[in-house]
Amino acid sequence: MAQDLQQPLQSVQQRLEQQLHQHLDALQLADPRLAEAMTYGVLNGGKRLRPFLCYAATQALGGDWAQADAAATALEMVHSYSLVHDDLPAMDDDDLRRGKPTCHIAFDEATAILAGDGLLTAAFEVLANAPQQSAQQRLTLIRLLAQGSGGAGMVAGQSIDLGHVGKPMTLPQLERMHRHKTGALIRSAVLMGAHAASEDVDAATEQALVRYADAVGLAFQVQDDILDIEGDTATLGKNKGADLALNKPTYPALLGLDGARAKARELVADAHAALAGMTGDTSVLAQLADYIISRDH
Repeated sequence: MAQDLQQPLQSVQQRLEQQLHQHLDALQLADPRLAEAMTYGVLNGGKRLRPFLCYAATQALGGDWAQADAAATALEMVHSYSLVHDDLPAMDDDDLRRGKPTCHIAFDEATAILAGDGLLTAAFEVLANAPQQSAQQRLTLIRLLAQGSGGAGMVAGQSIDLGHVGKPMTLPQLERMHRHKTGALIRSAVLMGAHAASEDVDAATEQALVRYADAVGLAFQVQDDILDIEGDTATLGKNKGADLALNKPTYPALLGLDGARAKARELVADAHAALAGMTGDTSVLAQLADYIISRDH
C-alpha cells in the first residue's frame, strides 16, 4: 500500500470502530447472545474499504468526515451481514473469516442468521436517524443502500454466483455477476458519500462517480480472484483456494493469471479516467483505485 494512503486508511478504521460501537450500544439490543454475535460479525478487523470509499467521496465533494459517519457505518453493517450469511453452510460454507472462526462456527447457524438479519436492519435505522443529513438526504441514502444491497444488487449477485457453482460461465456472465455481488455495494458507497456531503449532486458528477465505482468494484473482484490463487490463508484471513475448491468461475480461470492482472490494470486506468473530469479533491479516490490491485488481502 502506498505510504500516503496507510495513515488515512488506519484513521478510517479507528473512526469506524468507534462509530460501530456507538451505534450498536444505541440499538439497545434485547438479547445478549444476539448482541454478542452481531458485534462479533461486524467488529472483527475488516479492511473497511466501503466506508473508506464513502468518506473519500464525501471529501471529494467538499464535505467533512462527520457528514459521512452514518452512511459509512450503515455500509459496513450491511457488508458484514452479507459476509456472515455468505459463510453459512447453505451458501459458501466457510469456517474462517478475517482470520477468525466464522459467525456460525463461533456461535451456531441460527444465531448467525439472526445476527446478519440484525445488522441489515440496524443499517437502515442508522441512516433514518443520521444527524448530519436533511430528511431528503436520509431518504436518498436509504434508497442507495437498498438498491446496492438488495435484489437488484448484492443479493442478486450472490444468487447468480450460487446458481453457477460447477457450471461454465462466459466472461460477460462473470462480469455481470460481480457487478452485482461486489460492485453494487461499492457503487452505493461512493454515491452515498457524495449525497452525504450535498443535497445537490449534479448529473455529471454522479455519472463520473458511477463510472469510477463500477471500475473499482470490478477491479476489486479481479484482485480477489487472483489472491485466492496466489495469497496465503494467514494473510488473507480466509481459506486460500476456496473458490477453486467450489469450482467457481473466476477471472484467472477464464483469462489466465496474466490476463486477469491486465484486466485489473485496465479497470484501474478507467477509474482514474473517470476522476479526471471532476472538480474537488479526488486524490484519495485515485489512491484507493491503485490500492485495490496492490493489496495482498
